[in-house]
Amino acid sequence: MAVALGWGEWLNWRWSRTLVGHSGGVSEAVVVLGYRNPQPTANFINRWRVRAALRSISAGNGRDTRVIFSGGANGTGAAEAQLMADYAKSVLGFDGTVFLEDQSRTTWENVMNVIPLLEDVDRIKIASQPAHALKARAYLRRQRPDLAERLVLADDYRPGEWLIVKPLLAPYGLWTLRNIKDGERKISL
Repeated sequence: MAVALGWGEWLNWRWSRTLVGHSGGVSEAVVVLGYRNPQPTANFINRWRVRAALRSISAGNGRDTRVIFSGGANGTGAAEAQLMADYAKSVLGFDGTVFLEDQSRTTWENVMNVIPLLEDVDRIKIASQPAHALKARAYLRRQRPDLAERLVLADDYRPGEWLIVKPLLAPYGLWTLRNIKDGERKISL
C-alpha cells in the first residue's frame, strides 16, 4: 500500500512541474478547467479546482490576477464556468477579477477558448488535477507556443492531498497523457 501511495504522490508531483517555466512580470491569469457538472451547483471536483486556483494566486498579486473559469453547460443546467465562479464568489468570498469562458466542452476547447483572455498577461497558471493541467499545458504549447512560454507552476499539487485517490487516478492520468505531444516529441512522463 505504501508503494502505491508513494507512486501516486510522485507522479502527481512530477506532472504538476512538467511544461512550466519561471516567467516573470506582474500580471497573471489562473485558468480553472471545469469538470462534468450537470447539477445546479459546483460539484466536488469543481469546488476543489476553484480552491486550488485561488490558492495559486501569487501573494500580494490579487489585483493583477485574473481568474478564468472555463467550461460550458453540461446537460440542461448552467455552464460549469458560471457554477465555479459563483462558488468562488459566494462561498469562498473571492472578490478579484473573474472572466468566464462558457462554451467549451473538452480540454482542447477550454484551452482554445481562453487564449484571447491570456494574450496580455505575463504569467499563466492552469489549475486542475496535475495530469489534467499537464494535458492543458501541452495543448497550449500546440495551439500557441508563444503563450506557453508564460506557463508557471500553479498550486494544484500538495503532498498528501487526495492521498488515497492519487494511486487510483494515476493509471488514468498515464493513459490520458500517453499520446500527447509537445510539438513533435512525446512528453516525458
